[in-house]
Amino acid sequence: MPAWTTSDPVALHARAQPDRVACVDLASGRRWTYAALDEAIQRAVGVLETGHGIEQGQRIATLARNSADLVILQQAAMRLGAIFVPLNWRLAGAEQQAILADCDPVLLLHGTALEMMTLPKGCVPIEVAAFAAAVEAHVPAPRRPLPASDAPSIILYTSGTSGRPKGVIVTEANALATAVNFGVLGRVGNASVFLCDAPMFHVIGLITSLRPPLLQGGTVLISPGFDAGATNRRLADPALGVTHYFCVPQMARMLRDHPDFAPANWTALTAIFTGGAPNPAADINWWLAQGVRMVDGFGMTEAGTVLGMPIEADRIASKAGAAGLAAPMIGLRIVDDAGRDAAAGEPGELWLSGPSITSGYWNRPEETARAFTADGWFRTGDIARQDEEGFVTLVDRRKDMFISGGENVYPVEIELALLDHPDIAEAAVIGVADERWGEVGRAFVVIKPGCVVDPADLASHCGARLARYKVPKEFLLAQTLPRTASGKIQKHILRSWTAPAGGQT
Repeated sequence: MPAWTTSDPVALHARAQPDRVACVDLASGRRWTYAALDEAIQRAVGVLETGHGIEQGQRIATLARNSADLVILQQAAMRLGAIFVPLNWRLAGAEQQAILADCDPVLLLHGTALEMMTLPKGCVPIEVAAFAAAVEAHVPAPRRPLPASDAPSIILYTSGTSGRPKGVIVTEANALATAVNFGVLGRVGNASVFLCDAPMFHVIGLITSLRPPLLQGGTVLISPGFDAGATNRRLADPALGVTHYFCVPQMARMLRDHPDFAPANWTALTAIFTGGAPNPAADINWWLAQGVRMVDGFGMTEAGTVLGMPIEADRIASKAGAAGLAAPMIGLRIVDDAGRDAAAGEPGELWLSGPSITSGYWNRPEETARAFTADGWFRTGDIARQDEEGFVTLVDRRKDMFISGGENVYPVEIELALLDHPDIAEAAVIGVADERWGEVGRAFVVIKPGCVVDPADLASHCGARLARYKVPKEFLLAQTLPRTASGKIQKHILRSWTAPAGGQT
């Protein structure tokens, strides 16, 4: 059969419902109907093609906060067959330069003045405002056949929980499958309105928050970034009518702690969708008690949306703490150390297959080969268990597990127990060497303002909930925990800590 070409929902809806609002840039107030967005994308194709000579397969990098201009640029790159590479603007300059050297772009769209940075040879910098003005002034380029859907379209560099970011290749077929997967699990439709303030250098911001509504002909509201006060007000604004909001648990915590928190006014909201970090059952049930459905899930840069909880509040409550059911276009196995499918309730590594799974890592053939089994299953490196009804609970990262006295210990289980303590705001656990037991747990805890904790109390708290061998031997106070832009704790940094600010409890 001939290669399937890339789908283009914006072009489709520009013909099917041209006057429907497709996109709103909240910072500037600019808004586009589907007809106007389709034309702006085609103008941007002209800017890239005739103004910069961009060709198929070349990389276009960005170093800028969220804006509708990034959506227009990505969609124009897609129509040209170029590859969109959004960089994490929070990284240090040296880290950004390493990524630029790896992807070797010919164009860099940037939001503010570039600091002392050496760009790859042949890479042309252009400010977002200048690009937007050029798009506005350019005539739409002639339409050409779209590239094959299995060609690289986006490179997303992983958040670096292990220290060294890798470029994950995302094809348009991958992105479409994620749009379908999240769309089904999250009940996305033509009337859906997504608020996107997750960073668009991350899969949640660039794909999960944009592709499902655009596929269905819904509306995306793009903010430059998360601000607890602004997000609270937007969720309560009937003129915006936000139906879907995606965040990490730390962002949800900031929403509820803000003075403007008024969930009774979130009348249009279908649910808050969370992922990226463990979400304690107690927190999920707290949100349900406020009348807000908190729908937890699990996804990866390499796989898009993988798991999601149902929307029904009673099902959420009965399975709180689980990451949900497999999305419709996800093949899933939980495999033990011997390579056999684990029994229900038993932990094993999560393996995935399906059209949303990446083809591999940019410039990393060896790592790509290691990520897949001989028969094509993607090894996630995550430990999970699945119950009789098919609900999957993430246990931990395989590399974070440690062995104490011959027993496997999963730090996430201890972290969730610590987060159940009324005085603890954040917690992270790693395994450290111990002469007697081989390894023991070291817990890093962030205490809520005005609270004081005692190590014996924390040990007793854990001991009431966990087997004795799982109780950390040490508890260290930290002012904050090192996190990636997606909210994941950077345990490789914790392993270099011995007594963070605040000292040992």
